[in-house]
Amino acid sequence: MPTRALAVRSLLVVAGLAAGVLAQDKTDDPRLPITSLTLYRSGVGYFERRAEVQGDQTVQLRFATDQINDILKSMVVLDLSGGRVDAVNYGSKESLDRRLSSFGVDLSGNPTLGALLGGLRGSGVLFTLQDGTAVGGSIVGTEMRPVPMGEVNEPVEVPFINIAGAEGIRSVNLTQVASTRFDDPALTRELGKALSAIAEHHADRVKTVDISLSGNGERTVAVAYVHEMPMWKTSYRLVLPDAEKPRAARDGGKPDGVRPFLQAWAIVENTTDEDWHDVRLSLAAGRPVSFQMDLYQPLHVARPTLPVPMVPGVIARVYGERVSSYRGDLDDAAPGRPAAAPPPEAAKSVARGRFAGEKPEALRQSLGDLSAVEFAEYSAQARATGGDVGEVFQYTLENPVTLERQRSAMLPIIAQPIDGRRVSIYNRSDTPEHPMRGVELTNTTGLQLMPGPMSVFDGPAYAGDAQIGHVTTGDKRLLAYAVDLDVVAATRDESTNVLQSARIVRGSVEVTTKQQATITYEFTNKDPKRGRTILVEQPRSDGWDLKKPEKPSDQTATLYRFEIEVDAGKGASLPVVQEHVERQYLAVGTFDLNTILAYARQGKASQKVVDAVREAARLQAAHADAVQAVARLDQERQTIDQDQARIRQNMQSVSRDTELYKRYTTKLSEQETRLEQLVGERAGAQAAADAAKAAFDDYVRNLSVD
Repeated sequence: MPTRALAVRSLLVVAGLAAGVLAQDKTDDPRLPITSLTLYRSGVGYFERRAEVQGDQTVQLRFATDQINDILKSMVVLDLSGGRVDAVNYGSKESLDRRLSSFGVDLSGNPTLGALLGGLRGSGVLFTLQDGTAVGGSIVGTEMRPVPMGEVNEPVEVPFINIAGAEGIRSVNLTQVASTRFDDPALTRELGKALSAIAEHHADRVKTVDISLSGNGERTVAVAYVHEMPMWKTSYRLVLPDAEKPRAARDGGKPDGVRPFLQAWAIVENTTDEDWHDVRLSLAAGRPVSFQMDLYQPLHVARPTLPVPMVPGVIARVYGERVSSYRGDLDDAAPGRPAAAPPPEAAKSVARGRFAGEKPEALRQSLGDLSAVEFAEYSAQARATGGDVGEVFQYTLENPVTLERQRSAMLPIIAQPIDGRRVSIYNRSDTPEHPMRGVELTNTTGLQLMPGPMSVFDGPAYAGDAQIGHVTTGDKRLLAYAVDLDVVAATRDESTNVLQSARIVRGSVEVTTKQQATITYEFTNKDPKRGRTILVEQPRSDGWDLKKPEKPSDQTATLYRFEIEVDAGKGASLPVVQEHVERQYLAVGTFDLNTILAYARQGKASQKVVDAVREAARLQAAHADAVQAVARLDQERQTIDQDQARIRQNMQSVSRDTELYKRYTTKLSEQETRLEQLVGERAGAQAAADAAKAAFDDYVRNLSVD
């Protein structure tokens, strides 16, 4: 066939193959775009894709390799028009070592040259040594041999390979080998495949997931899944009004022009490799439980090796003689559960027109020339509504969001007035010399406020930064954004310890003491134009009762808050008094009589208590005297025992017919008589001591005297 005809025919074949590929892409790989996305503060995103498919099709999605485990754990595929989901296919992730071990040249485990060649015993190989000599043969095996090295010829273990050739078996020092070539081309190809597998493993960043669908006609298909995403964040702008109503009217309703204005921005990041086009975006406040599990990695379970079953030969058997015979969720839509209330009207994203005053005809030359009302009115308008979805609160952006891959965005989700008032906040452990400028906010937005930083503007002027935690609807928070240098603070501490009473309760003297601690807060307002509402924070102590003021204006788990008004250019003080009653119990028998007499003179103990303590002291003294009597008798017996031991030792060296020996004998006889008397006397003394103790115990056991 002429060359030109062959070329034309080749072009037609290539064109036909290309057309087939294009037709297949058009039929089996429809685009399945992201239509909605919910981001959670727990660091995951819930993606939903939706598209129309025709007939039998295969939808192909691409994911980063490290996302596959989340896809396998959470993917949901729905054919919403009566079709069938056949399968979800993806490339298996075999372990690299297991894959390498399947090649003719095993590179698993990063083997040395000796280990690699040792695994190819019997294969033909050709070595080129460093001096240019060629050595070939079949691999017999490898071994380590000591070879003298260095100036002192110290032996070092060196790898050798033994090969068999026409001349017999020869050992080759592998450290002298410059190059190696296999005789079998198939082994060379296997080595190339193994190296390619290693390169592919390092470059494998993206995996393809194929969703096979079957059905007739045009249908709607939805795919949803969860995978890791950056936690969405919030930041706030708070604009304080230029002026407030008088304090007397502070609790009444406020027009928008004298209410703080709150603007919230959601910060989201598209860290995926896909652009978001007109995606319906929701931001959830909940933190669902989320974890990772390695479902992508194939798992091979170790199995035991059992011997091949064999039937033993039959042999004669001797039977023994017979002796005898022995016969163990609640539904999300449970009946009776009230439906979630719709978000209040205040939650809707409308900020313009809520502030008093008319819009100026032209912008001022500087933002500082704007009023607080104008500053808030010209700010970005909110684009989100909020409400409860299931058991979590969720912002939903009203307009679809478009965000390119690897880009981030700030989206306004709140822009409306909020109830609040200017305050100064004083906590002497934080700023002992000055209170902090702050604001007390009540969340009247109808939305939940997420934790985040807040920039505060006093009118159009930046005033400072604050930080806000999670604030539910209707809850109240204090924010501090600057030091109030116009107000000087000082404190004075005083304490007293006053005896309240002394009485006897069940044999113990109960002494009641009242401790009183007073902290006086003093403030001097050097601002000649504006007064201050100061909220004083006072730590709460367990066991201490607040006496003055009668009750705080607010309190937390660890703090009291007291409110004090300080007029412009003047000062004010606030005494805070706390009391603690302490009770101390001492045994009535050990209580000092002079002390109880002093309590009686002060009117803190009755005469009955004094008499009871005196009687207890008398009974205890009687018991003590009886115990001392027993002790004296014991001491006398001990003295006699020691003297008898001395006498008996002396009698051993004295003749029996001497006068001294007789005296010793008489003395021992007298002492034995006294020891017999002591036995009886001690028994009587011990009985007296026991009786005295019983009398004391009986007296004080249930003794209670007021």
